[in-house]
Amino acid sequence: MMLERPHFGERLTAALAAHGPLCLGIDPHAELLTIWGQPDSADGARELGLRAVDAAAGTVGIVKPQVAFFERHGSAGIAALEIVIARARAAGLLVIADAKRGDIGSTMAGYAHAWLSVGSSLEADALTVVAYQGIGSLAPAFALAEAAGKGLFVLAATSNPEAVRIQSARTADGGTVAAAILTETEALNRSVDDEGIGPFGVVVGATIDPAELGLDLSVAAATPILAPGFGEQGAQPEELADRYGAAAQRVVANVSRGALRVGPDALAAELAELAERFAAARAGALA
Repeated sequence: MMLERPHFGERLTAALAAHGPLCLGIDPHAELLTIWGQPDSADGARELGLRAVDAAAGTVGIVKPQVAFFERHGSAGIAALEIVIARARAAGLLVIADAKRGDIGSTMAGYAHAWLSVGSSLEADALTVVAYQGIGSLAPAFALAEAAGKGLFVLAATSNPEAVRIQSARTADGGTVAAAILTETEALNRSVDDEGIGPFGVVVGATIDPAELGLDLSVAAATPILAPGFGEQGAQPEELADRYGAAAQRVVANVSRGALRVGPDALAAELAELAERFAAARAGALA
């Protein structure tokens, strides 16, 4: 299929080359709003989001607003999120909307249109999605993302311990559920771009061992990886290569609370230091 604009994988590749793998998660939950001197309200979430975007611009290539922390404030929170997303994209940042949407048929298409349609008030560059009903259930989102030059990140191996039993369960072909998601996502990427990184990624937490969930990341060279778990949850930038091996070159390493906790005045300097550490780790993995 001929795209009218570079697909998300191409834009992600450029962002990783220019700024390294660091992604700033924008999570305006109550504790952080207090640290930032903001009220626990939609206005507070908007101000934290905008100041975080301004601190990230020029240093970080990717931001990931956590939709739940805006959504909890109702329609005013969604309006605040729209403003934050627009500011980030205007600043040249790639925006991954961490909404974890998942459904079937026209409902999945509705979610996709909300977050991925060009011109939507919530337009992001990529969206996190859940394939509990089977990765084929996400077909409307894959189709829209490809047509609009957008991306998806499918949950495959998350860090929460409750997920292990399901994600490590064996499918009919003997592999794990997590491995099936990775394999099918890789095939979709190869249908779009058989040379570089494709527009469809997977989520593989930085605090788990991929091998324990039956994942061989080396066989999915076209699939980017969104990696939560750095910073507050324990993983450190210097561990990037140990945790992801050769796949480190296509990892988007998310840090949220661990960076935001320093407050608005120190955030830019914190991000600059983290970006340098992640870039060095990525370069070492590629050496």
